[in-house]
Amino acid sequence: MNEPVLELDRVSVTFRSGPPWRRSTVHAVRDVSLRLAPGETLGLVGESGSGKTTTSMVALGLQRPSTGSVRFQGSPFPKRRRALAGRMQAVLQHPQWSLNPRMLIGQCVAEPLAVLGTPKPERQVLEALVQVGLDASVVRRYPHQLSGGQRQRVSIARALITRPPFIVFDEAVSALDVSVQAQILNLIKDLQAEFGFAALFISHDLGAVRYVADRVAVLRHGEIVETADAAVFYRTPRHAYSRKLVEAL
Repeated sequence: MNEPVLELDRVSVTFRSGPPWRRSTVHAVRDVSLRLAPGETLGLVGESGSGKTTTSMVALGLQRPSTGSVRFQGSPFPKRRRALAGRMQAVLQHPQWSLNPRMLIGQCVAEPLAVLGTPKPERQVLEALVQVGLDASVVRRYPHQLSGGQRQRVSIARALITRPPFIVFDEAVSALDVSVQAQILNLIKDLQAEFGFAALFISHDLGAVRYVADRVAVLRHGEIVETADAAVFYRTPRHAYSRKLVEAL
């Protein structure tokens, strides 16, 4: 069995909220354990507030767990996240969150390479844009000059350009038209088959998850209530909450 790209072992995250005289503890996630193998897509589903975003931030090293541990490619997370530069990326719900409106598309896509100090990234940028189905001429356009689907393709090119072994897709198709959603989902599957990255696909859309995921994990109130192979999950969900989600689909 291949060594997991990412392992979350009994991870919990708690926050303190409220005024100083009335502090309360919020348990964002509790005892979450997940494993992703190379080339695998794990769908993470659950209603709003279930802990999906917090889990993704822990997976990306943007949030330290209160308890539990995270391992990436067999090693504990480094204390400085900069050591992971280029090795994990994210594609977000709204492309404009990761694309600077004042930068040309070519500059936006090249940014991760600039962080790594890669000289003359022009060739890699053009290759990345072609790989996601865009004409190379878009390098001289600004994000607002592209459609929503094109901007999301740019975001995927930007995420892929460092060839990361792990990518988080956080509601990556939910803001797109249905016809464009299908194109982007197919693109994700094709690129994963070509490059072999592990993917955490976070969505409230169980139809999209069903199309791309190998396994499904269900979050409810910050806890994993079920993890199963996708085919098994959609055919015979075990947990009552899972059955409710699948019946809604």
